[in-house]
Amino acid sequence: MNYSDVGIDLGTASILVYIKGKGVVLKEPSVVAFDRDTNKIKAIGEDARLMIGRTPGNIVAVRPLRQGVISNYTVTEQMMKYFIVKAMGRKSFRKPRIAVCVPSGVTEVEKKAVEDATYQAGAREVAIIEEPIAAAIGAGIDISKPQGNMIVDIGGGTTEISVVSSGGISEVSTLKFGGDDFTDALIRYVRRRYNIELGDVSAEESKIDGASLVTGNEADTFEIKGKNLLNGLPVKLEITTNETVPVFREVATQISDAIAAVLDVTEPELVSDITKEGILLAGGASVMPGMAKFIGEKTGLKIITGDNPGDYVALGAGSAGEYITIEDSIRK
Repeated sequence: MNYSDVGIDLGTASILVYIKGKGVVLKEPSVVAFDRDTNKIKAIGEDARLMIGRTPGNIVAVRPLRQGVISNYTVTEQMMKYFIVKAMGRKSFRKPRIAVCVPSGVTEVEKKAVEDATYQAGAREVAIIEEPIAAAIGAGIDISKPQGNMIVDIGGGTTEISVVSSGGISEVSTLKFGGDDFTDALIRYVRRRYNIELGDVSAEESKIDGASLVTGNEADTFEIKGKNLLNGLPVKLEITTNETVPVFREVATQISDAIAAVLDVTEPELVSDITKEGILLAGGASVMPGMAKFIGEKTGLKIITGDNPGDYVALGAGSAGEYITIEDSIRK
């Protein structure tokens, strides 16, 4: 049975790279900055993210992936090549076998685009694996058993709610929103409430500092930095964490409603398993304070959280050979 040398979680917001024997060695934003005048790439990953909103008009920072699929093929290929070389080192003498994860709802054409980009980035063999399967494997679930497991993978651009059993996906719902929508909700609220415009980078940083789905100490605050829309001047403001809880709950309610919808169409035997075992949270946005408690209260089910849930998909991609051979997944 063949195993992949490299596992890649090709996320809308971030790319994670797993190297066999080393674990997750790279985690960077899925952002590329390029010069529109020369059409040359200026920076990739974290360096490109830091350029957002801080560059001349000819330098643009883009995400070449939208909702888990390729929106700019050429830029995605260059980004993947950069991350593979950075993760493996330039002294690698052979092309790696790479397993790449994609959302379960993508089309065959979209899968083929990911596969082709991975080959062009330097792969010897390519396996395309659906994210719910990879997340379950990465979390340590034995997916070969005839037992229902629900995985809720909250990424940057998508949220996948799936029921996995007997090595396959029984039910799945892919939502076209994720962690980025919590950031957008904060931007809209601050603009409406305080007449302050937040940039994407500063809004993401503020969300990380202060986002919560449960009320806490009234004294807890976080800082927002932006531009005063009334006079155009820069401004800083401390707002309470409790103030924004309803803002983030509005987004999270869409996730809990979608979970209920998936359970409604799932076979009773599998629902019984899920009721007993609970729901596994995965994805980088699942670690938002209060997320597990909020979803647990909304669904009435036990919520399982582990260490580094944002790594599950990459870990699962790297070790999926236990269940999936490269030959089974490769598309000639």
